[in-house]
Amino acid sequence: MTAEADRQHAQIQPTADVDDSAVLGAGTMVWHLAQIRENARLGSDCIVSRGAYVGPGVIIGDKVKLQNYALVYEPARLEDGVFVGPAVVLTNDLFPRSVDVSGRLKRPADWDARGVVVREGASLGACSVVVAGCLIGRWALVAAGAVVTRDVPDFALVAGTPARRIGWVGHAGVRLNRAAEGRWQCPQTGRQYAEQAGLLQAVEA
Repeated sequence: MTAEADRQHAQIQPTADVDDSAVLGAGTMVWHLAQIRENARLGSDCIVSRGAYVGPGVIIGDKVKLQNYALVYEPARLEDGVFVGPAVVLTNDLFPRSVDVSGRLKRPADWDARGVVVREGASLGACSVVVAGCLIGRWALVAAGAVVTRDVPDFALVAGTPARRIGWVGHAGVRLNRAAEGRWQCPQTGRQYAEQAGLLQAVEA
């Protein structure tokens, strides 16, 4: 199916502002007052909620949810199944200034934008902020109001300002319980995870 045909199968509310060059996958819904900028690419079955913003050239996978007033600045990349909570901000400038040292208004070409990368299945809680250039690992969970200033490992639960790991979560998003030394278990699904050298991975059955 072509990109044009996919877009015909997307649902876009009349008050949303979607640039003609943006690509929307089949089944994607764009709600009131959302803005999707030029050359952004969204996969299938995404939800872009009221007032959310997707910057130019941002790449978003399938089944991604952007809740109300989430701000995803370019050149961010979100993989499949990512959840971005209300009023989350993914920034793109480590040294923000409105003007340069001569007092001239800065334009996009005047700095090197660094996008945030959010890996498969990760979730960002309401009002959290991710600093430019950070990577959020697979199935990680960022607590509401956290400020992420460094990369977050797969399955990590991080909270605070700056965000620090306070535990582990599994695929279900539930905090894991320690089952044994170096072993963790999801209380909801029973799935096992192994920890080694500060990293976690699922134990294949």
